[in-house]
Amino acid sequence: MKDQPVKINLFHLYPNVLRINDYRLPFLLRHTHNAFLAVVMRGFRAAKMTCRMPGGIQGPLQPLREIGAECLSRTQTRMIRNSGITFEKTKKRTPRLGGAIQGGEILSDGDRLVVAYPFVGDEVGGSHISAVGLILALDRSTFEPLIVLHRTGEALENYLRERGLNFVVAPEVAVMSPRRSAGVAGNLSRSLDYIITTARLRRFLRENRVDIVHTNDGQIHATWALAARLSGARLLWHHRGDPNAFGVNTVAPVLANHIVTVSRFVQPTRPILPVSHKLSVLHSPFDHPALLPDRDACRSEFIREFDLASETRFVGYVGSLIDRKRPVRFVEAVHAFLERFPDFPLVGLVFGEPSPNLPNPEPAMLARAVELGVEDRIKMMGFRAPVEPCIGALDALLVPAINEPFGRTLIEAMLLETPVIATRHGGNVEAILDGITGFLVEPERPEAFVDPLEKLLMKPGEHRRISSAARANALTKYGTDTHVQGISQLYGRMAGRRSRNAGIRTTAL
Repeated sequence: MKDQPVKINLFHLYPNVLRINDYRLPFLLRHTHNAFLAVVMRGFRAAKMTCRMPGGIQGPLQPLREIGAECLSRTQTRMIRNSGITFEKTKKRTPRLGGAIQGGEILSDGDRLVVAYPFVGDEVGGSHISAVGLILALDRSTFEPLIVLHRTGEALENYLRERGLNFVVAPEVAVMSPRRSAGVAGNLSRSLDYIITTARLRRFLRENRVDIVHTNDGQIHATWALAARLSGARLLWHHRGDPNAFGVNTVAPVLANHIVTVSRFVQPTRPILPVSHKLSVLHSPFDHPALLPDRDACRSEFIREFDLASETRFVGYVGSLIDRKRPVRFVEAVHAFLERFPDFPLVGLVFGEPSPNLPNPEPAMLARAVELGVEDRIKMMGFRAPVEPCIGALDALLVPAINEPFGRTLIEAMLLETPVIATRHGGNVEAILDGITGFLVEPERPEAFVDPLEKLLMKPGEHRRISSAARANALTKYGTDTHVQGISQLYGRMAGRRSRNAGIRTTAL
């Protein structure tokens, strides 16, 4: 049986760019636009795809004009005319959203919205913990979550199974990197992979009748964004990283139906198109611990593990070992404190592992500890779960990071009454009231941690004051219900309907 050509609606490819005048775009965007169009056209020819154009065909460019593409430059119109692609006459219609369309109202199977959550699967970080917390709390009478893993048998699969969550395996595709390759040749060499990946994921989304694709990290944004729009699904782009990132400033403004950021700090700084109409700030979800860990008991466990003196006190670093979080500065902060108080029994505990996709800073940390003569005061703890007893053992959590979007461990520590000393940078400023719910210090200055740490370690009343205020503030401002309600309302708005019960789950699994 002869293979049928794949039909792709070009309107989904440029949902926003085709609505603006090309001459108003910055010079860089015009050339990026042309290059991207060239790659897509080449891929369409190779895959024998058919472009579907809403409206009738009266000449080679008439369908483009009918969807507002009169803004295309002469170069772009020539590229399309000479591409050799078949244009098919279709009726202009509302994009498909998973289920049937009846009387203009979109209905998913069982009147539930199918929301896909794709993940790579090779690690468990803050974005995965937040996304899983959202999935667990969603109202199943309103939403049907579809968790998709590219890699199985690794960290995230185990994390999901422990929480009773099912998943499906993604089609065999190349997982894209959010970082651009070096040079034009490097970019073009990946174009065929990108076209194949997009076509397979588009088919997967349509077969599973997905209404909304919710992407949560750079690799998944890069891999799934275009496929989501070509499938007719809506795209929610959840940004938790650098506000200057290429994707959130260039791709998301064009493809995303809505952008959610975890703090004001990480909002896109230079979007190529206006995004204020489709941008929301929603802090990540946090479970409120019913019981606080016994700090003395937690501390005693680590004292026994490392055969330390009973009076030992702990400060900690909790998070992925990546350069942005400045783990080497943590080592230097411990040294700075011991340099002023050499007889104080302080030990620094480092909880976390290197990211599989980024340089490993652990050798630099250990070398710096040896150089400063504090190698016996720094303990590499690796990844440990549950994390609550680990944070509970700490007299203070040190957060030397820069450009931190909105660190989970910072809020988790506040909820567990562990005081936080963090850099006055990034999302930390939004989370901590300096001197009230924690302390903010100048970034890249390890010695700045010494004064607030002295107060917490040597003045029990100050420790109680800060930790109590931090917990009360965190309980008020950060919770799962607020986050789930906000995301559920966005889902409903994106799909053109209201969510029942604000989308919050009220029954057990």
